[in-house]
Amino acid sequence: MEESIPLRTLSSPRVRAAPDVEEFCLDLVPGLGTEPRGDGGGRVPASCCGDRHHRTLAVCSIVCGCSCIGYQALINSVKAETSTDPEAADKFSRRARKLGFLSIVTWVLVLVSIPLLVVLLSYLITIMD
Repeated sequence: MEESIPLRTLSSPRVRAAPDVEEFCLDLVPGLGTEPRGDGGGRVPASCCGDRHHRTLAVCSIVCGCSCIGYQALINSVKAETSTDPEAADKFSRRARKLGFLSIVTWVLVLVSIPLLVVLLSYLITIMD
């Protein structure tokens, strides 16, 4: 016969086992939205504000922006992270941020300009008739 497990124990992030087994946290999988604190004070929500090399912005600019510019942002972000020279890393990081924003702004402008051009074309066709 199957043993039923209450839902309360399934939603718990910690696994409790026998007293001689070590207790560990299950939410160590990347992308869960929490990161361990360095001071041992538990877990805090993940934030993209601590992303010094703008990798998150670069990936978002590939998905939500003009991807050819977003790829360049991602390349600069990786160069900033792997660079040993702090000045070069800062330069690559700033370039990654600029290209990420440029990619998203370009895509938004394209999305806004297409309906405006259709309206303008429709208006010109009605004037000509």
